[in-house]
Amino acid sequence: MIVRTALRAALLGTLVTAATWATAATPPVRYTVDAAKSTLEYSFVQAGAKNSGTFKKYSVTLDFSADNPGSSKLDVLIDMGSLDTGDKERDDALRGADLFDIAKFPQARFTSTQIVKTTSGYDAVGKLTLRGVARDIHVPFTLRTATEQGKAVSYLAGKTTLKRLDFAVGQGDWKSTEWVSDEAGITYAVRLTAAQ
Repeated sequence: MIVRTALRAALLGTLVTAATWATAATPPVRYTVDAAKSTLEYSFVQAGAKNSGTFKKYSVTLDFSADNPGSSKLDVLIDMGSLDTGDKERDDALRGADLFDIAKFPQARFTSTQIVKTTSGYDAVGKLTLRGVARDIHVPFTLRTATEQGKAVSYLAGKTTLKRLDFAVGQGDWKSTEWVSDEAGITYAVRLTAAQ
């Protein structure tokens, strides 16, 4: 009887603690991109020279709770036709059927399945769908929050590396890495504002 009562008390204490923690955890705040003050850039090596460009159109939604990153979520949608390297001939080639094939695959999307705290910031783990191919990737980032003119804002920044051939970006002659590297760097510096 005493043992049973003690077990009940322990179980009740555990449930109360769990309920208190769940109540205390701050629900995620939804942030959306301030495109005018954000950049999404990419870089790659072609014929031994580093090239870079930007995407002009994209959306970013972040649901974030600092004390409960497990409830947070990152969603990024990119208009692939908005790529810009500053060279029309190169941009047309990138948009073409052998590379991004934007006629068939106009958008790329990353959706996180979890966000974890790291020693240097956070890591969004999820799926990137590019050119119709979905693969698991990691998107590391730092996040700084602030209040500006009475509004909650966040600054998300980081960089990662992708292998283009993992996403079938490179058909025909473009499959070769002799002239264009397999690896592409992605750099992001995004200003986010809290949704009203």
